[in-house]
Amino acid sequence: MALPLTISMSNKWSRKKRHFPLLAVLLLVFLAFSVIYIEFSIQQIHQSPDHVLHSQRRTSSFTYVKPNLPKGASEVLDGSSSCNSTRNYSGKKIRWVGTDAESNQRRSTSQENSCDVFSGKWVFDNQSYPLYKESDCPYMSDQLACHKHGRSDLLYQHWRWQPHNCNLKRWDATEMWEKLRGKRLMFVGDSLNRGQWISMVCLLQSVIPANKRSMTPNAQLTIFRAEEYNATVEFLWAPLLVESNSDDPVNHRLSERIIRPDSVLKHSAQWEHADILVFNSYLWWRQGPVKLQWSGEENGACEELDGLGAMELAMGAWADWVASKVIPLKKHVFFVTMSPTHFWKGEWEAGSKGNCYNETRPIDREGHWGSGSDLATMRLVDKIVSGLGSKVTVINITQLSEYRKDGHPSIYRKFWETLSPQQLGNPASYSDCIHWCLPGVPDVWNELLFHFL
Repeated sequence: MALPLTISMSNKWSRKKRHFPLLAVLLLVFLAFSVIYIEFSIQQIHQSPDHVLHSQRRTSSFTYVKPNLPKGASEVLDGSSSCNSTRNYSGKKIRWVGTDAESNQRRSTSQENSCDVFSGKWVFDNQSYPLYKESDCPYMSDQLACHKHGRSDLLYQHWRWQPHNCNLKRWDATEMWEKLRGKRLMFVGDSLNRGQWISMVCLLQSVIPANKRSMTPNAQLTIFRAEEYNATVEFLWAPLLVESNSDDPVNHRLSERIIRPDSVLKHSAQWEHADILVFNSYLWWRQGPVKLQWSGEENGACEELDGLGAMELAMGAWADWVASKVIPLKKHVFFVTMSPTHFWKGEWEAGSKGNCYNETRPIDREGHWGSGSDLATMRLVDKIVSGLGSKVTVINITQLSEYRKDGHPSIYRKFWETLSPQQLGNPASYSDCIHWCLPGVPDVWNELLFHFL
């Protein structure tokens, strides 16, 4: 009785040996297809950085909040606001509706058919630049007046941005005023956007007689007016775009950052009637966790979220306003991308220590990208602005400004108080490698704005 079982086992093993080569081939084919699929998936993620995010959203449940409701929070956030309690982020998202696919297509097609003015190099040009003298602009900020505060080398003033395959429209102050005749141009954002606003005022003011121009400071909103053109160039301090406890342009050094992530209404009440709007927002989101105080919350209850996540909420509330209020033929909206910092000399000169202090020439390595610019933030801005189609034009200053390690004030500035001799002797600790000397890099940002207008 044991023989049939022995024969059966022997035959079964014989069949396995005959089938083994076929199984090996099938296994190799399966592995090959698996590798190809994985590589394809990785490629898709790189081509569409939001692929993972969208996948997570499809498999997770969120509470969506409609932003900018007229009947929002009962109290306005200010410097005295605080969180009575703080809990983990609840997962709330901002619900806003972008423009249609056709509008997005028009935007991308328009960009593809035109020269990329953001790709180029800096060319030394001491014949045409600077476009104005630091001492000739009565509205110059001490924080940006580097020559006045001791910087002896002036090479940083003589660089012209040259796109690779075309030319920027040549700056013409009179033509710019004609574009602004009867209009309000408003810059909205943080101190970097304020620097761009000061640059624009300095570029424009020289062709207006002194008795026909005026500057009206109004704390959060500052207005430069040219009577004969019935035009204004304004700056609105709104560093986080949404309502926050940091909306005072002077007293905003606070221990915790609190925002109303679902409302821009406090600021939009001041910017909504401007004809040309130039927004920025970046640096303030990189200063640690942000406290969220939603409009519907009572008793000062807050949630805590990382800076990038909080920026996405704020950008969503801003995008909701743009999508619902902006008619492109009547209002021009621009968004300026992140302004890079230069705190680590080793990033452009391997093995070196230091920062932007004593730098006198731009970085000449094309494509240089330092730690002062965040790719995740760039992707976030691109995702949101792409959803707004032709309603927003992006001014991509990031790469061209990355090269300008020489353009910062470092120790040659006055911020509230002049630096002491001890501070001047310690540039490693007291250099400002965030803002930009004027005349300088922000003038080129405004040349780009002029080019697109």
